[in-house]
Amino acid sequence: MNVYDFAVLDRSYNEVSLKDYQGRVLLIVNSATRCGLTPQYEGLEKLYQKYRHQGFEILDFPCNQFLAQAPGTNDEIAEFCQLNYGISYKIFGKIEVNGDDAHPLYKFLKEQQAEDIENENSAKLKEVLFNLKQMFPGNSIKWNFTKFLIDREGNVIKRFSPTIEPEALEHEVEILLK
Repeated sequence: MNVYDFAVLDRSYNEVSLKDYQGRVLLIVNSATRCGLTPQYEGLEKLYQKYRHQGFEILDFPCNQFLAQAPGTNDEIAEFCQLNYGISYKIFGKIEVNGDDAHPLYKFLKEQQAEDIENENSAKLKEVLFNLKQMFPGNSIKWNFTKFLIDREGNVIKRFSPTIEPEALEHEVEILLK
């Protein structure tokens, strides 16, 4: 089983098979437009522009599970991202990443990579989010902008903490694109 076995909804609620992305390196991210980490959209777009012609795609899934920081409709979220950050990669429909209603794709991603790769800022985030760790135990997504890197065969390679900036993923992306 790999990510190509899943289907998701685009922002207009049309089903999209992830088989459409077969052979590409993917970065799957749960995002929010009203989060302290929202400026990461800029870095995500730069990463996408730098590597998209080499077979790189970003699949963005807005999620309102973390303090309701992704309000609005799918179209309002996409418009915000385009107007404020020039986003040109695919923004899908809102999903849940934790709990009973978590999307099957995210259940799979968390099973494949249970722990975040962290950096020095991760400890600060953990301190701020201590109570959330109790709400979202185990392999749960802890916050917006958790990132999963997927190879060309659809395998989940790494899971990155929300505090890891998109620019820090360049080397990892380059390795998978070769």
